[in-house]
Amino acid sequence: MQQLEASPAIDFETATYKDAYSRINAIVIEGEQEAYDNYIRLGEMLPDQNDVLIGLSKMENRHMKGFQACGRNLKVTPDMEFAKDFFAPLHGNFQEAAAVGKVVTCLVIQSLIIECFAIAAYNIYIPVADDFARKITEGVVKDEYSHLNFGEEWLKAHFEESKAEVEAANRQNLPLVWRMLNQVEDDAHVLGMEKDALVEDFMIAYGEALSNIGFTTRDIMRMSAYGLTAA
Repeated sequence: MQQLEASPAIDFETATYKDAYSRINAIVIEGEQEAYDNYIRLGEMLPDQNDVLIGLSKMENRHMKGFQACGRNLKVTPDMEFAKDFFAPLHGNFQEAAAVGKVVTCLVIQSLIIECFAIAAYNIYIPVADDFARKITEGVVKDEYSHLNFGEEWLKAHFEESKAEVEAANRQNLPLVWRMLNQVEDDAHVLGMEKDALVEDFMIAYGEALSNIGFTTRDIMRMSAYGLTAA
């Protein structure tokens, strides 16, 4: 029986690793900042849920500080300008939807797309992270499932009146995820994270969320295919 070779250990101190990490670390910091801002905005839009959403925003702020500490631990300065550009399309779509009171679209962007993106990235990153970042990320990912659950539960409770807007928001925003994944494919590879695994984990989490809300398997396959328009 042929013995598989162990994967070479990642050297976290190389210039190549730190260069890639400066962008990936910035993305997770900016992602948590976006989430913090988005949950505060959603609290204004859903006053009966404001206390819950403020609680979620505070969690995201703690996550952001944790990931900032991960960068300091490796003596890496995060490239925040890159990260702001990276999130700009989703950020813009959320702001446009919020400006006209489209709660459902805002929940799809933040509670489904961004949270599933984060869960996929963190789950793929944990096995290849340095020891300090692994501990931080393991704590964060547990919280993210509760954030995903909030959006699922709200949309499930309002499924019939929200279904058409969920589909429209999916059509508008899912292709952006593919562009984002393509944009960081090389940097993620340097960190030991493969794009195919990220795509697979994202689509599993996103499909499960849509199923929990009330969409059929046929609906989910059709909605998932919109992401391929940017592949």
